[in-house]
Amino acid sequence: MSKTISGFSKLSKSKKIDWIVNTNFSNPENASQILKQYWNTDDKIQQLHDEFIENTITNYYLPLGVAPNFLINNKLYTIPMAIEESSVVAAASKAAKFWLDRGGFKTSVISTTKIGQVHFMYYGDFETLHNYFKTIKSKLISDSSPISKNMEKRGGGIIDIELRNKTEDIDGYYQLHASFETLDAMGANFINSCLEQFAKTFKTEALTFESFTEEEKKIQIVMSILSNYVPDCLVRAEVSCKFEDLSDNPSISGKEFANKFVQAVNIAEIEPYRAVTHNKGIMNGIDAVILATGNDFRAVEAGVHAYASRHGKYSSLTHAKIENGIFTFWIEIPLALGTVGGLTGLHPLVKLALEMLHKPSAKELMQIVAVAGLAQNFAALRSLTTTGIQQGHMKMHLMNILNQFEANDQEKITLTEYFKTNTVTHSAVVDAIKRLRVKS
Repeated sequence: MSKTISGFSKLSKSKKIDWIVNTNFSNPENASQILKQYWNTDDKIQQLHDEFIENTITNYYLPLGVAPNFLINNKLYTIPMAIEESSVVAAASKAAKFWLDRGGFKTSVISTTKIGQVHFMYYGDFETLHNYFKTIKSKLISDSSPISKNMEKRGGGIIDIELRNKTEDIDGYYQLHASFETLDAMGANFINSCLEQFAKTFKTEALTFESFTEEEKKIQIVMSILSNYVPDCLVRAEVSCKFEDLSDNPSISGKEFANKFVQAVNIAEIEPYRAVTHNKGIMNGIDAVILATGNDFRAVEAGVHAYASRHGKYSSLTHAKIENGIFTFWIEIPLALGTVGGLTGLHPLVKLALEMLHKPSAKELMQIVAVAGLAQNFAALRSLTTTGIQQGHMKMHLMNILNQFEANDQEKITLTEYFKTNTVTHSAVVDAIKRLRVKS
């Protein structure tokens, strides 16, 4: 049973582990050995990992795979993907190969604006507040120039600041709603630093604004923080071909497949229960690339799911249509990503992943990530509307089951061959292992 402890963060790494294993595990030596076996043998790399977060005790590994043959805007990519789920990399690779022979993926960045807000309370006359804002707006920006000057030199910076009245939702609640261009940086630290300066100037200058009463001068800053909802940081990816070229399965015609595929997308557009699973599949591809490139998948997930609900009902992120015999499948998705700052210049594998992608700009990475999501969704819907999802998924899951039962190399070879022509289920694999071991 765990216990409370004071000063844990000040302990050395080894003493942290000693305390953890001795207070939480029945076999402390085994627990300690497992934790230590995942340490990097290079002390410098291990120290780098230790300093990414607080209270580090070991490294948590995920497989880093690659999906080759992605043709994006006539340029070939091999996409790195960090993920633990069976079949995701295989599905992406299969979709990439499928569209390689049909013109590849076409992408474009629609916009790259990011948002931050200063949330504050004010209980006076709105017109007086509005006049104050108009008076002070230029100073809000100029007082932030020491923070924004380097970003401005590269072509980014503060785009605009608006005063938003939210008193219909909460009495006395207003926002300074600011937009930013952060170029190749995700920009969280830059945006938050600007917002905190806005808040400081806004509150300080109110004390000397002559039109305010003494009570109105008491503006209360609640918080200053960027938003991970970025509906104006938007990228589009699409694929298209003649519907007769769409099927490579002799059991279904291209036209029939196209119609079933479009209906499957239509269902995800109107049925939230389906849309959540549909979009989860998209995020399998997106999150895997985001993790591999050192970006914040939690921020992206939150923003993407908010975007999927922007019309008041949770809906599909992808869309499909057939017009004049042409099948088109596309996604428009908000992605606030960075290729500089954060882990992108620190983590050795992140640096390698970005180099694998030809050292993309943030805009280029947005397009690559969107393609990964679209490819994943195409592969899933293709399976769902033809053979069913489990056939391919369980084939990939077979190795996980074999590893659970510590199958040796020969057993893996024999059983992989056996399940090429037999249905994979957990119980079927267990029975096959038992039969094989009895024979042995």
